[in-house]
Amino acid sequence: MPELPEVEVTRLGLRDALRGSRIDGVHQGKPLRWPLGCPPQQLHGERIDDVERRGKYLLLPLQHGELIVHLGMSGSLRWLAAGTAPPPGAHDHFALLTDRGELRMRDPRRFGAVVWHAARAAPHALLAALGPEPLGAGFDGAVLQRALRGRSAAVKTLLLDQRIVAGVGNIYACEALHRAGIDPRRAGGEISAARCARLAEALRATLSEAVAAGGSTLRDFAAADGAHGCFQHAARVYDRAGLPCPACGAAVLRITQGQRSTYFCAHCQRR
Repeated sequence: MPELPEVEVTRLGLRDALRGSRIDGVHQGKPLRWPLGCPPQQLHGERIDDVERRGKYLLLPLQHGELIVHLGMSGSLRWLAAGTAPPPGAHDHFALLTDRGELRMRDPRRFGAVVWHAARAAPHALLAALGPEPLGAGFDGAVLQRALRGRSAAVKTLLLDQRIVAGVGNIYACEALHRAGIDPRRAGGEISAARCARLAEALRATLSEAVAAGGSTLRDFAAADGAHGCFQHAARVYDRAGLPCPACGAAVLRITQGQRSTYFCAHCQRR
């Protein structure tokens, strides 16, 4: 599933093309995870003011509201300049037709969504409970420790809870915990202030490096220009079970936590 870096890479790739453009039409294919929430023609004539991100959600602020875009498990957005768009393919289930070109969503598994949220409405349920942005200026060890305080669940599991930290998923949780030297099985509430500071910095560094690498492409993700991410090739532990840890040489281990694979080095990441 695309995580914060993949959504941020998408945002950066779309920002210049979409900002200030006008929506002239909407194409809808097979139903996505959630309905659009308004008649498609209601979007006609709306100006896209910017391209923003909140956690794993891409936000398109409009004149009278915003579109909340989630890429689901297999979705990607592609920008097609005016006059270059081929006919929609079998997995192209949503498109915004603008005066500059077409923003097209490809989603083979259809777990993604594009949802309308009217201006001046209460915060949308998809966004209201999200935790702090790990790349935000105010995110640090103290913020993370407050979010983990009193929690008995494993820290790796808690990092996947979007109410704790917005946008972090399985790949980057594994990588950040390895970088910080923290055992993924340790209870979140037992992480000291010093370790929370290391973990907050590790999250920021890991996510920033992933954005610079174009994100991770394990199966379906592609940036707005069709390019694949390459951070997966630089991963220290993720999907490297049995291979040597790049820090100490011990074999990377794989366990299951909350039905997700966790990769870590038992030598470098001590309880």
